[in-house]
Amino acid sequence: MQKATSAPFCAAVDWGTTNFRLWLLGGNGETLAERTSAEGMRACLPDRFEQVLESHLAALGAPGDLPVIVAGMAGARGAWCEAPYLETPARLSGLHASAVRVGRTRRDVRILPGICQRRAGSEDVMRGEETQLSGAVAEGLQSALFCLPGTHSKWARVEGGILLSFLTCMTGELFSIVSQHSVLHGLLQEAQEETAMPPFREAVEEMLAGAPLTARLFNLRAAALLDPARARQSRARLSGLLIGAEIAAAIREFGKGPVVLVARGETAAAYETAIAVAGLEVATRDATDLTRGALHGAARSIWQEN
Repeated sequence: MQKATSAPFCAAVDWGTTNFRLWLLGGNGETLAERTSAEGMRACLPDRFEQVLESHLAALGAPGDLPVIVAGMAGARGAWCEAPYLETPARLSGLHASAVRVGRTRRDVRILPGICQRRAGSEDVMRGEETQLSGAVAEGLQSALFCLPGTHSKWARVEGGILLSFLTCMTGELFSIVSQHSVLHGLLQEAQEETAMPPFREAVEEMLAGAPLTARLFNLRAAALLDPARARQSRARLSGLLIGAEIAAAIREFGKGPVVLVARGETAAAYETAIAVAGLEVATRDATDLTRGALHGAARSIWQEN
């Protein structure tokens, strides 16, 4: 995107493990310019965070004193500057009050905190998803069960704007590991990945019915050896097995009820299908819009109050 043509109010950054996204935002939250790259946290360790941030701000012609609000893995322990976890139950409208200011930077940079859950046997953490949840609450979704797909998918129960509890499933990471480093690697390289295919839905149904996941994973290889025509279904079935196992775990944890899905694109389509197979109502919100909106709201709370 071209440089901003009007004066921005702040810069907002969603800094993930592998990806970086920055917006210049106007006073009303409008996007004036944006940048994306693969310079996530891993690419910035140990000490490239400020360099990467400033290079993107310079490319957009941002003023030297423009404040920056950040969500995500830049605030992890050992990253740029640790923003300690808030503990559940956590009020999502108050994230800005616990934002940490990064020291020794040329501009005012604040990093929003993550949230942790300390309940014995259900210990869990999130960084970045809490900002999306905050954005949803700001839009009026004060009470809901949320699904936030990703490398580490989250399911979160929010009541009255307070995050009460959440569950993380390593769905995206498992898909990557199985696809690239398991006995299924060669089989999956040439398979279709159509989540609208009947094999995807059938795999979801199997997991909801209690089928053993690890056995079903090897079944993908055996089925393709015995019937080569089924090899093309392998990726769709793998997606269905993993997403189905995730939804089954969420139902055990939170029960059945309407779900607010925070996603976009192909990921949203896959989860919409799978959640519908589970017999749950689903309403989808765009993940990027919620993040951007929440970052702007936090920035207004910090810098307009000051």
